[in-house]
Amino acid sequence: MDWDDLRVFLELARAGSLSAAARSLRLSHATVGRRLAALEAALGRTLMERRPDGYVLTGDGEAARALAEAMDEAALAIRRREGLGEGSGGGLTGLVRLTMTQALADRFLIPRLGPLRAAHPGLDLEVITDNRVLSLARREADLAIRLARPQQGELIGRRLATLGYGLYAAPDAPDALIAYDETLADLPEARWLARHGGGRRVALRTNSVQGQLAAAVAGFGMAFLPCLLADGVPGLERRPLPGPPLVREAWLLVHRDRKDVPRVRAVMETIVAVFEAERERLEG
Repeated sequence: MDWDDLRVFLELARAGSLSAAARSLRLSHATVGRRLAALEAALGRTLMERRPDGYVLTGDGEAARALAEAMDEAALAIRRREGLGEGSGGGLTGLVRLTMTQALADRFLIPRLGPLRAAHPGLDLEVITDNRVLSLARREADLAIRLARPQQGELIGRRLATLGYGLYAAPDAPDALIAYDETLADLPEARWLARHGGGRRVALRTNSVQGQLAAAVAGFGMAFLPCLLADGVPGLERRPLPGPPLVREAWLLVHRDRKDVPRVRAVMETIVAVFEAERERLEG
């Protein structure tokens, strides 16, 4: 068995797709596929199944990944101890996948990750902001920021901050509402607006919080938005709340098996520091 084949398999397991693994490893798609086939042939086991949305580990693949992760971390530890392979600044390398809401990623976290890049220029981040709830247990992501307390026992959670909400509108906007569409009617902020909206007309519905922000700026009416997103936006003012304030909690989640991986821990520590520094902004 060739260690390079195992290294390629591990990166494919982390990334979930040939293209992402090939980019991270700086190899061609064909080489990644060939390395996987060689490893499966050497072991006499099918490690991954190819599906329309990417590669998924089999049971044998999950077992192989756990052992490959341990081997990879041991190799990294040797290089760190000897001062090899980590760059002149001692930075970490490899891919860390993070899933979170698009508004939180685009408008808050990503613009504040410069210090992480400066400290670890060899570290690669993949930020997934689609509407799917990615599974940490199935290694679809290394870290997650979610607006709810974790329920799964194998996940470790740290509360990052409380997020405040407010009603925002343009100064001359009508006394109408901007709301989520029916697909997101179960969100706490959607339920709050339905309960305290006072029967006002809904002038615009969308499944995007950034779309609601844009509609508020355009003067469609009042939008119930996270303060971190709407405070300070030109052309918007905060209106009095017609009911009790809504506060949601932001949690950083990691699987127990990933919490001590050095590159994952480095990203975790950066995220915690960013949220701590911006606590008042987040609370509104």
